Amino acid sequence: MAPVLSKYVTQKNAVIGGAVAGVPLLVYLIKKYALQSKKTVKRRAPENDIQYLIVDKSAEKKNANKAHVNARFIKQLFFILKIIIPGFTSPEFGLLLLVAASLTARSYSDIWMIQTGTVVETAIISMNKELFKSQLLYFFAGMPIISLVNNVLKWSIGELKLRLRTRLSRHLYDDYLRGYTYYKINNLDNRISNPDQLLTADVDKFCDMFTDLYSNICKPFLDIIIYVYKLTSTLGFETPSVMLGYLMVSGFILTYLRRPTGKMTVIEQKLEGEYRYINSRLITNSEEIAFYNGNNREKLTVLASFNKLTNHLRKFLEFRVYMGFVDNIIGKYIATVVGFYAVSIPFMNSKSYLSNLSQNERFRNYYTMGRMLVKLAEAIGRLVLAGRDMTRLAGFTARVTEIMTVLTDLNKGHYVRTMLTDNNSSLNEKKLVPNSGRIITKDNIIKFDKVPLVTPNGDILVEELSFEVTSGMNVLVCGPNGCGKSSLFRILGELWPLFGGTLTKPPKGKLFYIPQKPYMTLGTLRDQVTYPHTKYVEEMQRRRKTDADIANHLERVQLSYLLQRDQGWDTVADWMDVLSGGEKQRIAMARLFYHQPQFAILDECTSAVSVDVEGSMYQYCRDAGISLFTVSHRKSLWKHHDYYLQMDGRGLFQFNKIDSDTEEFGS
Repeated sequence: MAPVLSKYVTQKNAVIGGAVAGVPLLVYLIKKYALQSKKTVKRRAPENDIQYLIVDKSAEKKNANKAHVNARFIKQLFFILKIIIPGFTSPEFGLLLLVAASLTARSYSDIWMIQTGTVVETAIISMNKELFKSQLLYFFAGMPIISLVNNVLKWSIGELKLRLRTRLSRHLYDDYLRGYTYYKINNLDNRISNPDQLLTADVDKFCDMFTDLYSNICKPFLDIIIYVYKLTSTLGFETPSVMLGYLMVSGFILTYLRRPTGKMTVIEQKLEGEYRYINSRLITNSEEIAFYNGNNREKLTVLASFNKLTNHLRKFLEFRVYMGFVDNIIGKYIATVVGFYAVSIPFMNSKSYLSNLSQNERFRNYYTMGRMLVKLAEAIGRLVLAGRDMTRLAGFTARVTEIMTVLTDLNKGHYVRTMLTDNNSSLNEKKLVPNSGRIITKDNIIKFDKVPLVTPNGDILVEELSFEVTSGMNVLVCGPNGCGKSSLFRILGELWPLFGGTLTKPPKGKLFYIPQKPYMTLGTLRDQVTYPHTKYVEEMQRRRKTDADIANHLERVQLSYLLQRDQGWDTVADWMDVLSGGEKQRIAMARLFYHQPQFAILDECTSAVSVDVEGSMYQYCRDAGISLFTVSHRKSLWKHHDYYLQMDGRGLFQFNKIDSDTEEFGS
């Protein structure tokens, strides 16, 4: 007899079949629409016309962007954990224990609520009013304790995040602001293009992700231990073993499928950093861009960076949706099916002790144990899904490890920079190696002995520079642009490495540098003069100086009117915006007078100051015993100097005394 198919076509089956058939169609339509949208966007996207490069050598390294949950990730994570959790007696470790204890208390609270709720429902079904009232009151009395447990857990997780971020940030900033590392990471080493992104956003996300993952793993892990113990003592080990076996198999499958997540997280943070960097460049160079009317061009560059970021985020979103679909199937729905099968084993077994109980007793046991099995299945599902966060944590761990490695290298004097092939070969021919020179610290003298002027890119400006300056000698440094004047001062200030020779110079605190655009710090008017001193009160007492002495310096640079502001020395303002270019240059000279070093490097630092004020400032430097290295194109400054150092831009230099026969040049 032919089968009658119509008896299977019910309304319920038709709805299920239609839904199942409709899912692939819906996915196909969404995918088709997304492809069409991508084609439309691709034709109009700014990156088709705009090209830019932000150097990031780390991305060129093999396996640089590959972050997986493997032995390398575990090693990196434990290295960071030693920093943010320094010991068993640290507050961070205590918070870890508090989180674990709160999670344990929460799991026992869940069991208590299941058991008490079952008794309350049994009292309702059996119409036992006394039992119902007593158990309901008992249930109500436990609510404040459970609420306290939940809020202690919430506080401990939040406090743990803050403390971990504080530990890690302080450690990184100790390395970042040690010596000139903050300068070298941005100007010498090109492995990291956006340290601000790594130091702020990535550190924050790492600490959040680690803390959330810790709680998300601890809770289900503790649940599994507690529920397995409870179920094993009642139903035997066969039922929990099925669930645990499924945990291992599903965890292995999902961990393998999630491997691209770590790499995509690293790329996401890199593109976020590029987008932020391009916006910060717009702010930093806003005046120059405005003079060029370059707003439309900059807009295209910003949009190009933004579109790169959004395109990647869209791909990442699609991947997470696909993985979410698989996660839900494996981590939730199949886990529920496995849970039903596991709970049925002791109830379907005729040899089990449950077969000798009454139907009501079996129902009560099934209700209690079934709820526990559901909780166990949920815990296993959460543990399986936690692997998704583990892969993202691997990405942030790789990012944080990257900047820690670079900072460690820079503090040891090692930097990595991409050089032109020709420059590299010329350096090798002349046997010029970074940090191969020798620095001797000595008061009242600056001496270059066969020191090559070499840029970090490998350009040789002067093969061997030799001259000697002692205290009391003022030197005017001159030459065309690109001849090596700034390079000379960067080497003298130990910002750039020595490629050979011997440099004799005073200690860092006795050598002062004033650029053409002086830096104004955040703080009071007094802070602008005493910068970079942090404890100016103690420092002024040590130097036996008072506010009256600083006021005299302001008078010398004709800025005493600044003291007439509301709070005088304690006036707080955004001095970079409040002061004009000439006022900032005069503040910088007052700063020089306050510190009174042995030598000062003046790099076009009086270009916005009138000649008469400039002359009085130079005369005071001579009277105060401050020897000067000056870069300037003003003829009026020659009379304030004793020697001149001239570089021609072709590798040659002259160091001679200024006399009546010396030809003065400049404007």
